[in-house]
Amino acid sequence: MEKEKLLEIRNLKTSFYTHVGEVKAVGGVSIDLNKGEAIGIVGESGSGKSITMMSLMGLLSENGKIIDGEIIFEGRDLAKLSEEEMQKIRGNEIGMIFQDPMTSLNPVLTIGDQLMEPLIKHKKMSKKEAWDRAVQMLSLVGIPSPESRMKQYPHEFSGGMRQRVMIAMALACEPKLLIADEPTTALDVTIQAQILELMKELKDKINTSIILITHDLGVVADVCDRINVMYGGLVAETGSTRDIFYRPKHPYTWGLLKSIPNPKKDEKERLKPIEGQPPDLLKPPVGCPFADRCEYAMKICMQQRPPLFEVGEGHKAACWLNHPDAPKVEPPVGRGETNE
Repeated sequence: MEKEKLLEIRNLKTSFYTHVGEVKAVGGVSIDLNKGEAIGIVGESGSGKSITMMSLMGLLSENGKIIDGEIIFEGRDLAKLSEEEMQKIRGNEIGMIFQDPMTSLNPVLTIGDQLMEPLIKHKKMSKKEAWDRAVQMLSLVGIPSPESRMKQYPHEFSGGMRQRVMIAMALACEPKLLIADEPTTALDVTIQAQILELMKELKDKINTSIILITHDLGVVADVCDRINVMYGGLVAETGSTRDIFYRPKHPYTWGLLKSIPNPKKDEKERLKPIEGQPPDLLKPPVGCPFADRCEYAMKICMQQRPPLFEVGEGHKAACWLNHPDAPKVEPPVGRGETNE
């Protein structure tokens, strides 16, 4: 049975106009999301992950602009909606957890006031109803003594607690889509695991679709059904979580996998960073954006951008090595098949 689509991003191109020229931050990205599904968007800083989502939310800075493409959310193209129309969707149908909870929470308003605001605005609740709902949400995300916590200010919360408040705020109106932008950055490992477990539970409990943005493949492994690997403002590889971890088909994905520990290996293995720098998006390369850093690069990689080759069911990779006439290269990584 075919799953129902919630979101379809088609050939999205977003640029920023600066004093030194046009920065082509997103160069033609296509991503699908089904209802009740969690997908990951992974890549280094500057790969276009957050800008893709800021384009979706209509939260680009003044010098940013969507140049081309469609963002179809439940049949509506968000790229064509006015700011007034987007305000009705943000926080109501689409919730977002931003990278830094301290700068995302207002320091002069109580936690309760900030949690109640979207409920009063979008759901037209009374103050009493909004208070009860906000207390329920704090309890849902595991904050003890939620009643007394409602009267406190952000500076009275730890980093992990503030992140839980951000999740409660993003989920208060029961959005159909939750975007989590690096939700575990700057949190210690124990809190990180708790936040990820919480997101999994909430996905199962209220059937919210999730887009998890991170630079860490390890973070998405346990939460996401599918992964999109981004590089240089483009999708380099997309597939199920199993495909990306066990059957990767792009040298950039191989590099990311080599830079995280593999607990299944018996012998110790030195982690290997990806040498070089991401491409300059003021002057994007004409060929594959990863070519300059790729040890397998061929002449065509420098001259022509590769299409997304179909390399398996629902698995695509934008690398010329997947062309039928390309030399055969054995992937240096891949976690090995399991019997799960």
